[in-house]
Amino acid sequence: MHEMPSSNAVWDAQLISEGFVRAVIPNTCPNCYTVKDFCRDHVDGKYILGTGTHAVAVINGKYYDAWDSGEEIPTYFYRKEY
Repeated sequence: MHEMPSSNAVWDAQLISEGFVRAVIPNTCPNCYTVKDFCRDHVDGKYILGTGTHAVAVINGKYYDAWDSGEEIPTYFYRKEY
């Protein structure tokens, strides 16, 4: 692809090849729906959340990150299709 591995285009293509489907988070509350809120609403499944500048893994309602990103605002997500 001639891109850096951390490029959105690269990891987007990789996630899709691994069976993930991309979706947009509805813009009903653009500045108040957090990673913690997403986890509360999605207690089953595997997800990757995108905040625009960061990615967060969510598995069965718990988020996994190198730091506490629970207050970050996700704008889109990938859901693992089985």
